[in-house]
Amino acid sequence: MRVIVQRVSRAQVSVEGQVIGAIQRGLLVFVGIRKEDTEKDLQWLADKIIHLRIFEDTEGKMNKSLADIEGEMLIISQFTLYGDCRKGRRPGFSNAAPPLHAEPLYQQFITEIKTKGIKVATGVFQADMQVELINDGPVTLLLDSEKTI
Repeated sequence: MRVIVQRVSRAQVSVEGQVIGAIQRGLLVFVGIRKEDTEKDLQWLADKIIHLRIFEDTEGKMNKSLADIEGEMLIISQFTLYGDCRKGRRPGFSNAAPPLHAEPLYQQFITEIKTKGIKVATGVFQADMQVELINDGPVTLLLDSEKTI
């Protein structure tokens, strides 16, 4: 699994002009799932994201995690994170998991985050979504469960 994590002051997602998910201070997480991903990948990423120390403490240092600040998370599925742009001018998505494999892992990822006590909002799997955010910092990180060593 590959995720983009953005520290936000607020974020929201809309489908067909209707806001379906919104958060205040916390993390906007775009989730891409590859063919080989398993429950182990999502568990590693869920734990890693929740405990990343990327929020400032009273001294202005990034020393606090999402759990520490009791922040919220907006989770958006994004198969394009596995877009391969090395050849030609159009990305190839052969490494992205097909929907029948990806959606259950995406839903399980959401459940895993919720079970850790985080308030979660989500987009709609495979929907055309519009995402708005105020990136705080800006702080944007790329995590990949394939690169855990």
